[in-house]
Amino acid sequence: MTAMPQMVGLLNGLGGAASALVAIAEFYRLLGEGTVPLSAVSTAILGSLIGGVTFTGSAIAFAKLQGLITGKPVSLPGQQIINIILFVCFIVGSGLLLINPLNTTAFLGITAIALVLGLFLVLPIGGGDMPVVISLLNSLSGLAASAAGFVVMNNVLIIAGALVGASGLILTEIMCKGMNRSLPNVLFSAFGGAATGGGSAAADAGDKSIHQIDAEEGAMMLGYARSVVIVPGYGMAVAQAQHSVRELADQLTKKGVDVKYAIHPVAGRMPGHMNVLLAEANVSYSQLHDMDDINPEFERTDVALVIGANDVVNPDAKTDPGSPIYGMPILEVDKAKNTIVIKRSMQPGYAGIDNNLFYRDKTMMYFGSAKEAVAQLVSEIKQL
Repeated sequence: MTAMPQMVGLLNGLGGAASALVAIAEFYRLLGEGTVPLSAVSTAILGSLIGGVTFTGSAIAFAKLQGLITGKPVSLPGQQIINIILFVCFIVGSGLLLINPLNTTAFLGITAIALVLGLFLVLPIGGGDMPVVISLLNSLSGLAASAAGFVVMNNVLIIAGALVGASGLILTEIMCKGMNRSLPNVLFSAFGGAATGGGSAAADAGDKSIHQIDAEEGAMMLGYARSVVIVPGYGMAVAQAQHSVRELADQLTKKGVDVKYAIHPVAGRMPGHMNVLLAEANVSYSQLHDMDDINPEFERTDVALVIGANDVVNPDAKTDPGSPIYGMPILEVDKAKNTIVIKRSMQPGYAGIDNNLFYRDKTMMYFGSAKEAVAQLVSEIKQL
């Protein structure tokens, strides 16, 4: 499950590549017959564009998530101008092909441009926006399949691709709403690069102090609380700690503690990442609460337990206009009576900015791998 986001990205890319190859193969089949209908040329152009962009874009998303290349935005000087020029060249090539359907040079040219566009569209997008990118590429893979269906006149492929494309667009909109950003802003703002306003952890940690606790102190706080809200993040996924987290929740429930899970829509590296991980650990769906439902509960929560989450609980999103994530809806764990944060270190999250939550008086830092740290909490709670 830790590698599922990049696997989904890779499968999206393969779907786009398959659809593009279908469009190319059908074009050359008709070319061999000596005539290419205008409708076939149009669908072949659309299939090669969407399929090519999906394939190379998904390959870059996979490489970023897998750590093969940096997760930070990578932009060339004049990146947007280059993208515009490439798109104009694609339009011109498509026009030439529509005028002369037998022009194979134009067809190969627009296919190559589509592949390059996929690279240049995803490279400038930072790792913090990967959930949006994954859902968008999923939509594009569906649209590519639908275009391939028009090429081969297969109604099932057309309908199935349209359903995937539409659902992917809806999910993309949900992801953007969860970040309080528009899709163009995600695609073209290079979010997730060098921190501005909020600063980096290294820059700010020197003049701030934290409150650190061990497993015994954490167990005391959790075991004698009346209500606990668990906030899972990517750190839980990396440590594969979901089963330990469920065991912790079970132990707390046995002691009469009301346990809930708070799920941010863009927590993790793909849409629904935390939901899938917790479902794998047999956590009851009734215990999972989305951001809008759980935020009013934090003021009445004794302990908020943050496990490997960072940017989605950063209060600077509400209070610091200079922060890159200002305006993004967050899980308001800072309103809880006490907050325990489990992290490996003080390193920032994917947005690359420091988290002011860590330095607040009500926040206790518990350092360690999520799986081991939660297991120690479970052991200590059993002894209470």
